[in-house]
Amino acid sequence: MSDDAEPDDFANVEIPEHYRGVGVLADETEMFVGVASEERSPAKSLHLQSVATPQPGPGEVLVAVMASSINYNTVWSALFEPRPTFKFLARYAREMPEAAHHDQPFHVVGSDLSGVVLRTGPGVRGFQPGSRVVAHCLSVELSSSDGHNDTMLDSDQRIWGYETNYGGLAELALVKANQLMPKPDHLSWEEAAASQLVNSTAYRQLVSRNGADMKQGDLVLIWGAAGGLGSYATQLVLNGGGIPVCVVSSPGKAELVRSMGAELVIDRSAEGYRFWKDPDTPDPSEWRRFGSQIRELTGGEDPDIVFEHPGRETFGASVYVARRGGTIVTCASTSGYEHTFDNRYLWMHLKRIVGTHFANYREAWEANRLIRRGMVHPTLSRVFPLAEAGLAAEAVYRNTHSGKVGVLGLAPREGLGVRDHALRERVLPQLNRFRESRLGS
Repeated sequence: MSDDAEPDDFANVEIPEHYRGVGVLADETEMFVGVASEERSPAKSLHLQSVATPQPGPGEVLVAVMASSINYNTVWSALFEPRPTFKFLARYAREMPEAAHHDQPFHVVGSDLSGVVLRTGPGVRGFQPGSRVVAHCLSVELSSSDGHNDTMLDSDQRIWGYETNYGGLAELALVKANQLMPKPDHLSWEEAAASQLVNSTAYRQLVSRNGADMKQGDLVLIWGAAGGLGSYATQLVLNGGGIPVCVVSSPGKAELVRSMGAELVIDRSAEGYRFWKDPDTPDPSEWRRFGSQIRELTGGEDPDIVFEHPGRETFGASVYVARRGGTIVTCASTSGYEHTFDNRYLWMHLKRIVGTHFANYREAWEANRLIRRGMVHPTLSRVFPLAEAGLAAEAVYRNTHSGKVGVLGLAPREGLGVRDHALRERVLPQLNRFRESRLGS
């Protein structure tokens, strides 16, 4: 597919009966039984396979995937933790008979894409064959009243490519039309595919009234500030007039977030923080030491907001260091879901914990608008071919990356898909920042 193809070219293209997709297999869900989490390997369980092309139903769209990216939910899918995702697919088919085709002995994963619309199902408006799009990952039915104020509260809300089939790590993908947004014209396919899940998630956590409702001057502690989620949080805090306190895991990553404009940086590895004495016993003295370092950096102030996503490893420290009346906004829990904290520091200091999960369509649209206007930038560091998506997921699992890891779909090489060259030239240093770092752990 050439960059100058016209909409009619896509409307008339022949849709193949099968395509290549990366996913897990139902008959392999026991492959890691008895194997410790840290010894499991996404590269072993993620397979490139031939998949029968699904037909778009009402409100659905078939997209030619030019590129995708790795998110932590793909790592969870590949590790079969906390449970095999086939249970999600079976429940989807059971609760929504029209979604029966999602319940398969394979699960094509991936919750990001950039690409071109090929076919639309009945009732689709606003997008047509040839539309250049990115997709956010909220798949929602809106069949009850629960989600009509905030679609993330809908009882039939699911994450596409994790709790549904036919995800973005593939040559084709099936999405709902209300997942689609315009592709930023100044970005290549792989750059455009890197942002939607993490940028939208960070936007809801920090900027939205459904999250921390950040204001100018807020001190925001950001865990993993050079990672996929944290690198967008850092940009949003800086754009919104906040003051990021960036926690990173190496000197190279510290320099990377400083190059983004952050001035207050903590290298947790250099400081040797150990928030647990043993797997069952937290160490409050380390919380206090961490809080003291934050105050040294900030001139004696505690964070108004703590941007939490590691979970078990850091949550006790996060609750402790937040200022009196401050907010801990949490998602993901990549180091474990069972959080331990001292409730006295929450209850007696009037702090609050806010749980967030991805974003609704409006929040995702606003987050994408910032990227389209060149105000927030993809933090893409590495790009893998589709056949090596398992290795890409392994890099994310082992934290041997910075920013985001991309995967090419139908795009034959990197650098294609750019239409707004003037804007690209203006923001090129920001687009290349993470690519040039090539950081390890």
